[in-house]
Amino acid sequence: MEKKYYTNERNAQILISLLKQYNIKKIIASPGSSNKGFVGSVQQDLWFEMYSCVDERSAAYLACGLSAETKEPVVLTCTGATASRNYLPGLTEAYYRKLPVLAVTSHRGDFSIGHLIDQTIDRRQRPNDIAVEGVTLPFVNSDDDEYYCMIEANKALAALTLNGGGPVHINLFTAYSTDFSVKVLPLAKKIKRYTIFDKLPELSEKGRIAIFVGSHNDFSEREINAIENFCSSNNAVVFCDHTSGYRGKYSINLELVCCQKHYKSINTDINLLIHIGEVTGCYHPNGKKVWRVSEDGAFRDPFRALDSVFMMPEFAFFEHYSRIGENNDQYLNSCKEEYEYAVSQLPELPFGNAWIAQKYISKLPKGTQLHLGIYNSLRSWNFFRLPENVFGKCNVGGFGIDGGVSTLIGASFANPTKLYFGVFGDLAFFYDMNVLGNRHVGKNIRLMIINNGRGTEFRLYGHPCAIFGDAADPYMAAAGHYGQQSPDLLRHFSKDLGFEYLSASSKEEFHVAAEKFYSSEIFDKPILLEVFTNSKDESDALEIIQNALTDKKMVLKEQCKDVVRKAVPSSILKAVHQFIH
Repeated sequence: MEKKYYTNERNAQILISLLKQYNIKKIIASPGSSNKGFVGSVQQDLWFEMYSCVDERSAAYLACGLSAETKEPVVLTCTGATASRNYLPGLTEAYYRKLPVLAVTSHRGDFSIGHLIDQTIDRRQRPNDIAVEGVTLPFVNSDDDEYYCMIEANKALAALTLNGGGPVHINLFTAYSTDFSVKVLPLAKKIKRYTIFDKLPELSEKGRIAIFVGSHNDFSEREINAIENFCSSNNAVVFCDHTSGYRGKYSINLELVCCQKHYKSINTDINLLIHIGEVTGCYHPNGKKVWRVSEDGAFRDPFRALDSVFMMPEFAFFEHYSRIGENNDQYLNSCKEEYEYAVSQLPELPFGNAWIAQKYISKLPKGTQLHLGIYNSLRSWNFFRLPENVFGKCNVGGFGIDGGVSTLIGASFANPTKLYFGVFGDLAFFYDMNVLGNRHVGKNIRLMIINNGRGTEFRLYGHPCAIFGDAADPYMAAAGHYGQQSPDLLRHFSKDLGFEYLSASSKEEFHVAAEKFYSSEIFDKPILLEVFTNSKDESDALEIIQNALTDKKMVLKEQCKDVVRKAVPSSILKAVHQFIH
């Protein structure tokens, strides 16, 4: 009989590789065919310690006893059909005793559910008290699938010992492959999780270290001091946008430099990127290695380079890694110089959202708060640095156009003596316009509406919908609603609700309106400024901004690639790419 090695099913390979890296070796296998890919692979690897049990109900309790006695995780593996249902009593026991029992149930795939296919059990919902974590490892047909399986498998295995531990469920898809010819198990990436009680790894990276802050609640004084000391002693910087909430010495605007089409900044090629905060609308830098710091301990990896997760308060992390007696701002100075250079290369932009940000962001009075709409307003204003003691906000959590104006008004309730500015596109505003009629709206509101008569985002330079041109207007950009840029609709609506109404259709008119709009004085009425623009000017401005810097070597490289693409058939290029990678 031909010798068998590991299955060629990549999702199973990832799981097996990570089991070894997490030092999980005890496996109780129940008979079946759908789990043969997993069982056939581990049984030939003498590193694993295998046991057999015909009765899955008994197997789960065997795992409870073995895990409790050895203080180690124990793996269960079964086939499809009703086999996994018999794990439930034992997994319930494990849940309430916090025993690290891992149930790996094999499955044909969700596409088979509900079609009268034999031995197909729907495991997409599970009782609340049989597992502290549950994941699915689907078929791997792309790099995205591989990445997803790696993250999910890490999440599952790490959960076995998180917060005291408990049982975990992995639903492992299988295509019933009979290919067991893989002699060397491909390594899957292990993501490490540290708590404040663990021995933390050394900060040994040479080269650029940076903190990237997504949207973040206001920083405490202790958190700011910890970040400042960390950056100073490690020659690091803080990349952030207007939603990040960090306005300290080491903050660097990332957007303008990173958005360039023909320029690659050496300052954004980072050896170690420390990721804090949540969702962001900002361009991401390139971190060769990413450390995520968050009290939730979750594996979140927008960079696809996650190495470790630090489940602890941010101040604790930065205080731990601050080096006493060292002080180096070389990286900070380099980033600041590059940002200032990028700003200096921008010409006068066409009239629109980005031009207003370029000319007037510095006019925002100190101590005010700026709320931005998704997405063109957020992007346009993120290109430029906020003045000192001005903080930005945006509903990037759900990242939809709805609710931004209400969030602005709600924030303004907290401090009637503080000015709250808002910049929103017309669709975002009209979606949420009813809040202007709220009787609690105060005099401290300055609301700017960029009215271009459509969702101009879908007509902008580089947007996928822009290829349709004017045909994008009716349904993608939703043009023609809300009065079609009527000069009277918002004028009457806002004035009748007690607002002072201002408007501008040109740079000259905006300069006049801006004098009152940006005043630090709180007048006897809230102010609404409606700015009429057009999509072409908005798109041209974005194109100018994203092509402001040019690296001649990068341009030449892109031109060479274009020549190769046109000269060589795509099938050959694909084969070469697969061979290289």
